[in-house]
Amino acid sequence: MVQPSKQHLRRQFLQQRQSLSPPDWHQKSQHIVEHLRQTKWFQQAHTIFAYQSFRQEPSLQSLFDQDHRWGLPRCVGSDLVWHHWQPLEPEQLQQGKYGITEPKATLPILSLTAADLILVPALACDAQGFRLGYGGGYYDRLLSQRSCVKTIGIVFREMDFQALPLEHWDQPLKAVCTEAGFRQPDGKI
Repeated sequence: MVQPSKQHLRRQFLQQRQSLSPPDWHQKSQHIVEHLRQTKWFQQAHTIFAYQSFRQEPSLQSLFDQDHRWGLPRCVGSDLVWHHWQPLEPEQLQQGKYGITEPKATLPILSLTAADLILVPALACDAQGFRLGYGGGYYDRLLSQRSCVKTIGIVFREMDFQALPLEHWDQPLKAVCTEAGFRQPDGKI
C-alpha cells in the first residue's frame, strides 16, 4: 500500500481541523491545556516557548499565565527568532509572515538555550514523535539546534497518526499532547 504524500496529508489534516465547530475546537483545546498543566514538564519549566493558534491549531490561550516566562516565535528569513512575551499585553503582538500572530521585533529576544520546554504546533504527529507541519521546516531547523530540550507536539487526537512519511531532516519530538492525554513516543526518554 502506498503511503500518502506529505502534501496530501497536509491538505487532509488542515481540512479536518478547520471543519471543527468553534465549540468543539474550544473544548478540545481546553482539554489539551488541562493535560499540559498536569505534566511535570510544564510544572517544572521556568521558560516555555509556545505559539499563537493559527488555522484552528489547538489554542493555548488559557495556558498562558504569569508563573512562567513565555517565548513566542517570529519568522525571520528561514528561522524562528524567539521573543519574551507578556500574556496580558496583547499590544505586543502583530500579524507577521504567513498571517501568523507573532511578537513585535522590539520585544527582548530569548536565546534558544533559555527554553526549558517548547510547545510545538503541528498538523499531525505520529507514534514515534515525528510531526507534520506546514512544510517550511522552521521547527525541524530549530529542533536540530537543541535536541536536548523537552518538546511537546500539540495536536488534536484525530491528527495523532500511526506513521507519517519522513524526510532525512525531520526531527522527532519528545512527547505529544492531545485532548486525550499526554504521551511519550514508544516509551522513549
